[in-house]
Formats: sequence, structure tokens, C-alpha cells
Amino acid sequence: MNLRLHVWRQRNAADSGRFVTYPAADISPDMSFLEMLDVVNEGLIARGEDPIAFDHDCREGICGTCGMMIDGQAHGPRRATTACQLHMRTFHDGDEITIEPWRADSFPVVKDLVVDRTAFDRIVAAGGFITAPTGSAPDGNAIPVPKTSADLAMDAAACIGCGACVAACPNASAMLFTAAKVSHLGLLPQGQPERYARVRRMVSQMDAEGFGTCTNHFECEAACPKSISVRFIARLNRDYLRAVLTGGGEPARVEGGAG
Repeated sequence: MNLRLHVWRQRNAADSGRFVTYPAADISPDMSFLEMLDVVNEGLIARGEDPIAFDHDCREGICGTCGMMIDGQAHGPRRATTACQLHMRTFHDGDEITIEPWRADSFPVVKDLVVDRTAFDRIVAAGGFITAPTGSAPDGNAIPVPKTSADLAMDAAACIGCGACVAACPNASAMLFTAAKVSHLGLLPQGQPERYARVRRMVSQMDAEGFGTCTNHFECEAACPKSISVRFIARLNRDYLRAVLTGGGEPARVEGGAG
């Protein structure tokens, strides 16, 4: 296969950036999309040019680092597929492919296709954990968990934090990511003591990071490589409303100090 790539090149966050066109020649249809970029980069390096910077790690659809927009779609045209799992047989000889980074103010471009997604880390750090000391690993059946709750928790925990939901959303909302991280703990017995404090803290951090609001476009679910359901957003909203109305497990604030 012979392709033409229109790749976003940006030296750093201060650079205005631009699209640059590169040929991708003799590409095997059995290559992954990242392997195709590797071949292009080998040619650039051989010519003494700066290779295209892009995030990658496991290349098995697990780590979530390989996020990029391919022809205007997060991770490319195939549903429930990361960029590293997208194979070139999806495309045709002579195709022109546009490749660009996630577009969201909360994901500033570091270089080329690489963006800074540490905003997600800060959302998780705000409450995506259990603080109770648990000691050594307990017996698997020590705490009964209803199968429906366990299944839903596993569905939410499948989120790999790639950011496709943010990139696909016209509002650059992180609601699907935050909802998944809130829900996979909130559905389990171990997560109940901090359930409502957790949702308040994580939503507050999400807002502080500058992500947009959810207006039910459902593009997040369509773009998610793990098919995380928007039902988790509804669950987050219910928990958040209850947290606000009940105080959310946060310590009561005493106005005026001691008498």
C-alpha cells in the first residue's frame, strides 16, 4: 500500500503547529497503525529529519497512551479499537490520512501528536482510591458482592484513560472518564464509606482542570475503545446530587470556630 499522510507537527506547546505531508510507501496491510508510523519515522531519521512524536507503550490496547485523531475520529474509524490495534487493512491503497493530536484545552500539546493528559491523573488523585487500611489480600469470598454489581464495576474499571472521550466530545468533557473511575469503586462494598465524598472531590477536580460539561452527545461512548457506557455518567450524576444534598460524607464545617 502507498499512502499520503497529513500529520500535525508542533515542536512544543508554544509553537503554532502545522500539517506536514509525508508519503508512506510499501506499507503492509497487516501492520498496525503505529507500525506504519514507525516505518515513516525510520525514513525521516534516515534523511536526518525529526521523527513524528507520538505516545505509545504496550501496543496491545491496554495502556491507553496511543491516543490520536485519525481522519477526524478518535483512534480511527473502527469501533472499540485503540490506534495500536488499528490495522492498515482498514485503509486502501492511495488513501490520504490526516493525523492530529487530541484537541482539548485540558490536554495541551507537548509535541506533534503527544498531549499532556496529567489532568486525568489529578482527577484520580482527588478521590479515585480507598483510604481504609486493608492489610494483606483478603479471601476472595470474604465480602459477598452481588454479581450485577461486580459485572458493572468491571465494566467501569475497563477504562484505560486514553482520553478519546474528551477528544470526541464537542465540549471536551471528561464526564465518561470521571464517571468510570467513580463508579468502579462506588459499586463495590469496599468503596461505600467514601462513595459520596469521592464523587464530590473528583467532579470538583474535573471542573478545576477546565473540562467542558456533558450535553448528551454520546460521542464519548462511540469513541471509547473499551465501550464504556454513558449509563455511568447518569450514575455519577445521581451520586453527585445525593452527595451535595447530604453533605457527601465530608466533615461538617463549623462556622466561627470554638466558643
